[in-house]
Amino acid sequence: QVQLVESGGGLVQAGGSLRLSCTASGSIFSNYAMGWYRQPPGKQRELVALIGTAGTTNYADSVKGRFTISRDNAKNTVYLQMNNLKPEDTAVYYCKQQRGPGIGYWGQGTQVTVSS
Repeated sequence: QVQLVESGGGLVQAGGSLRLSCTASGSIFSNYAMGWYRQPPGKQRELVALIGTAGTTNYADSVKGRFTISRDNAKNTVYLQMNNLKPEDTAVYYCKQQRGPGIGYWGQGTQVTVSS
């Protein structure tokens, strides 16, 4: 049974930083791409960043240059370093283990709130 547990969310002022972590169990972590998604209040869930099995990364335009996704296969963990946070980054952040187009396992989410 695959489980993903996020941590690291919280309340931060605009311009501040947070690092989210997502630790997976129940799968061979290094075999799968991982993604971070977010769902702002009243809006649909959206992709934030992806990291492939070889470490290639992709980012939403809104976070390029501010957020960095990384992975530590030895720790079964994917990270999202978020710098220069803006109020519009306020959302519940989810990690996802990608199993195919539209298929994967989700974590429970962690709240990030950025005050102006």
